[in-house]
Amino acid sequence: MRLPSHSTTILTVRTRGKVALGGDGQVTLGTSIMKGDAVKIRRLADGKVLTGFAGSSADCFALLERFEAKLKEHPANIPRAATELAKDWRTDRVLRRLEALLAVVSPEHTLLVTGGGDVIQPTDGVLGIGSGGSYAVAAARALIAHSNLSAAEIVRRSLEIAAGIDIYTNTNILVEELACPS
Repeated sequence: MRLPSHSTTILTVRTRGKVALGGDGQVTLGTSIMKGDAVKIRRLADGKVLTGFAGSSADCFALLERFEAKLKEHPANIPRAATELAKDWRTDRVLRRLEALLAVVSPEHTLLVTGGGDVIQPTDGVLGIGSGGSYAVAAARALIAHSNLSAAEIVRRSLEIAAGIDIYTNTNILVEELACPS
């Protein structure tokens, strides 16, 4: 019997010459918190690409490995690597069953990669995934418009706000940041 797993919250913000990606550390299985300090963001491509994942842990790691392989095939073209992963994910019989979402961030791109074959770049550079993603996005957009905080500070504060609303998100937050072209 498969217990229902609930997602996490991953947020990325692009502002003031930086892009930041952060996530909380909670892993929930059914109605129990199983772990509070999981790391759900990774640096790839010698630290030039950040990824965050939400969904079933094993599925996330399987997709992360495949995305890393696509990055090696297309090192200078992050959108192409993401598109190739999305195509494989949608058409492969085994991959099609994976329940996860990937947020992919480089100095030039912010992308959402889904199992439906979608590769979406948000217009404003703000992207949230997981159960608290919408709360974090709303908080981030407000902070961008009404504060002078850095990208990393906006991500951290927005994830803290989401953790105060979403029971599947905690305040054990990890944030990574990259410089962006102006």
